[in-house]
Amino acid sequence: MTAPYSSDSPLTIVITTPLEQEHVDRIAAVAPDRTRVIFRPDLLPPTTYESDHTGPAGWKRSEADEAEFRSLLAEADVLWDFYRAADASPLELSPKLKWVQTTSAGVGQMVRRLGLTESDLIVTTASGVHARPLTEFVFAALLFHVKSFPTLLAAQKEHRWKRLSTGSLNGMKLALIGPGRIGKETARIAKAFGMEVRAMARTNSPERAAELGIDQMVGRESLHDLLGWADCIVLATPHTDETDQLIDRAAIAAINPGAALINIARGAVIDEPAMIEALRSGHIGFAALDVVAVEPLPADSPLWDLPNVLINPHSASTATGENGLITDIFVHNLTCFLDGRLNEMAPVLDKARLY
Repeated sequence: MTAPYSSDSPLTIVITTPLEQEHVDRIAAVAPDRTRVIFRPDLLPPTTYESDHTGPAGWKRSEADEAEFRSLLAEADVLWDFYRAADASPLELSPKLKWVQTTSAGVGQMVRRLGLTESDLIVTTASGVHARPLTEFVFAALLFHVKSFPTLLAAQKEHRWKRLSTGSLNGMKLALIGPGRIGKETARIAKAFGMEVRAMARTNSPERAAELGIDQMVGRESLHDLLGWADCIVLATPHTDETDQLIDRAAIAAINPGAALINIARGAVIDEPAMIEALRSGHIGFAALDVVAVEPLPADSPLWDLPNVLINPHSASTATGENGLITDIFVHNLTCFLDGRLNEMAPVLDKARLY
């Protein structure tokens, strides 16, 4: 514990991305005598869906609004979210900046691009907030595939009544690549369906397996064996130097023929051209992709039209109530920051590991 935050002026918090007024009010109520919350929705992008943090593609402020917004950033001690459109370092735009609360979990690569890995800036993330919706997407996609929903929808469209037999999740083998908070929730639901779950992670002890509630942990050296064992594979790892192209052409060749692949990590984790070849040949039986190598997915990408692919526009993590949950994290962290309990702030990004 360090000394409580002390200054002649209030701690200035600038909200840089859209947020509902009720959550702004919650932040302002934490310590109204010690903080000043700057929230200018007229300078923020319009939202196109609930919990939209970026606004419409291509949206820009007028020159005058941009100048005013940057003048507000210059006052910030704390930011709710990074100013993502900036052409300068956050520490240049906000010289007093001490802490940023992000609205995403996977911000490590962005922090690196912004040149902040060696800085003293505290970065707390939304890690954990998206575990439930991402897990729901995983099992929605698996059930869509295993229960033959494409066949059912086609038959319904044709008014064709023809009985069929489908697969079952019970007894299937699920491989988790990157069992963090999302992986732990995925494992919990998988066990409820009667699936066998194994995972690959940096720490692969029996104690870690018991903590996650899975059947077995393996190390990186056993990746190909794990891929060959699984009926379905869930990629939930952060994007780091270690995981870049982790699922390369050789790893894809090692996949159990016909297995399902679900990517809720980052597109850079997998060799996309090799994946497309494997999908076309049927070596990968089905893929549900929340993320791709280039986003938005180019209109001419073959992934759009492959019959065994389900595309989600990097939205599987976004669900009703997200901003409220992130505000819960921010309010907790703000209290800790003001009290000098910096070691109790969480989840804190490890800027060296990028997660």
